[in-house]
Amino acid sequence: MTKTETTPATEDKDIGVAGSQLSTAPAEDGGQAVPGSFGGVRRPGALGWLGWSWRETVGWVRWFWRQLTSMRVALILLFLLSLATIPGSLVPQTSVDAVKAENWKKAHETVASVYDKLGLFHVYTSVWFSAIYILLFTSLVGCIIPRTWQFVGQLRGRPPGAPKRLTRLPVHTTWHTEAEPEQVLAAAGKLLKKRRFRTEASGDAVAAEKGYLREAGNLVFHIALIVMLLAFASGQLWKSEGQKLMVEGDKFANTLTQYDDFKSGSLFKAEDLKPFGFTMDSFEGTYERTGPQRGTPRKYEAGVTYWDGADGAPKKTTIKVNEPLETADSKVYLIGHGYAPVVTVRDGKGEIAYRGAVASLPLDANVTESTVIKVPDTRDKDGNKTQLGFKGLFVPTQDPAMPMVSKFPALDNPRLVLTAYRGSLGIDSGLPQSVYQLDVSKMKQYKDGKNPFAQNLKVGDTMTLPDGAGTLKFEGIKPWATFQVSQQPGNSMALVGAVAALVGVAGSLFIQRRRVWVRAVRGADGRTVVEMAGLGRSESAKLPEEIGDLAGALQPDAPPVAPEEPTESAQPEDSADPSEGARA
Repeated sequence: MTKTETTPATEDKDIGVAGSQLSTAPAEDGGQAVPGSFGGVRRPGALGWLGWSWRETVGWVRWFWRQLTSMRVALILLFLLSLATIPGSLVPQTSVDAVKAENWKKAHETVASVYDKLGLFHVYTSVWFSAIYILLFTSLVGCIIPRTWQFVGQLRGRPPGAPKRLTRLPVHTTWHTEAEPEQVLAAAGKLLKKRRFRTEASGDAVAAEKGYLREAGNLVFHIALIVMLLAFASGQLWKSEGQKLMVEGDKFANTLTQYDDFKSGSLFKAEDLKPFGFTMDSFEGTYERTGPQRGTPRKYEAGVTYWDGADGAPKKTTIKVNEPLETADSKVYLIGHGYAPVVTVRDGKGEIAYRGAVASLPLDANVTESTVIKVPDTRDKDGNKTQLGFKGLFVPTQDPAMPMVSKFPALDNPRLVLTAYRGSLGIDSGLPQSVYQLDVSKMKQYKDGKNPFAQNLKVGDTMTLPDGAGTLKFEGIKPWATFQVSQQPGNSMALVGAVAALVGVAGSLFIQRRRVWVRAVRGADGRTVVEMAGLGRSESAKLPEEIGDLAGALQPDAPPVAPEEPTESAQPEDSADPSEGARA
């Protein structure tokens, strides 16, 4: 006979300890708290006041700790942390791009001061973000520790004994058999062990339990969250990130003085930079020539020779946009590309005042570049000291109709369009200035009659300055590339935490914690009455199927037979084969 019922709330006491400890979640405190009183009445006198104050303080601390370590508050804090990251994505962060953040402040002066007071330009180091972060970390630790000890206790314990009336459990089945009770119980214990249940025989029943990994998955998920929080914190505190623009043939060593721009965490030290270096040997870039994607990069890679340590053996490799060089706990990314015109500047005496490649900054997708050349030490034809400055554009593919704009990013028709200035470059004042900008406030532009002096140069052309001030020769073109060197100490830890979190969630969702009991007793007709019941942590359609499957597997050792004296409530089909399964 198979039968299932839903257990009424008033009959929970019949289950006894059968349903206990199916979860490691901390039990909620019962009773009703009385505000302002955690330890009884206040006695008169100073000692009474001290005792009452101590009880109140301890009571409120315990109450706050229970609230902080509850699952509800942990979820709220996790949601708040997710919301807190939104301003960091929408508002330019000073730690990421200080120039962009400063420009944003100038463009939004009305709200910039408010944002600055709220810490929206440095979200991840602000007080309110750190408070949420620390509270969430504390909440997770305070929740995990007691649950872990409870789970360890469950692993060391044994399945609880069978309830007095198995028929009151949500899923159960019953049949009669000619087999002896001892034979049925022995077969049931063997079957349950084979199905990887933990079993415990007690009296006239066998208790079994399975699905401990569900709670293990839950704990792994929470521990993984802590690991990811620690990874995020370590990445922010000890990270370093710098950029370097290199012309073909330049060398780089991983020291602070070599970077054009460098940012790091608050606990980072210069000694944390691992020694390595590389040389940019070449750069190769190809672009789509036709169609709607004309000008889109198709090949974008830099050939480099790198070495680890001060005397490491040189090795050759290729750095691509999504394939960084990994060496010395750092990653070297390729993030930009452009062209550097090679020029030779001679002064009025014919002496070489400057020779080299001048990296120019791209202005558009077709690599129209702004070019600035500064020559601080030069002389005019009379031998007087002066300083020269050149400013203009470099276009890799010049369009005759629009000579100041490139129409394609490849070097199909390169031109260098420059004008010249003389005077003071402003570099003698000692104030830092950008090598990509020319301050002409203290300089005079050369004139060609009444018009500003300018010239359109192709490779090999020479610009001759008026009044015998000197010459500039356009010698050639070299490619340059911008590299970003990142050292993120928490990346590996974050990856491990993320994978563990996914595994933990999968375990807690798909593994069902359940208990099964099999009882075999001698009935009034002299035959053995077999009762089998199951109890899960939550409602599941698989539990009735599993009970039916176990009943069917036990049938060869306890074949069902019809009772000799059917009861009035029995139906003709009650003696059906139990292998058909229990019904929920």
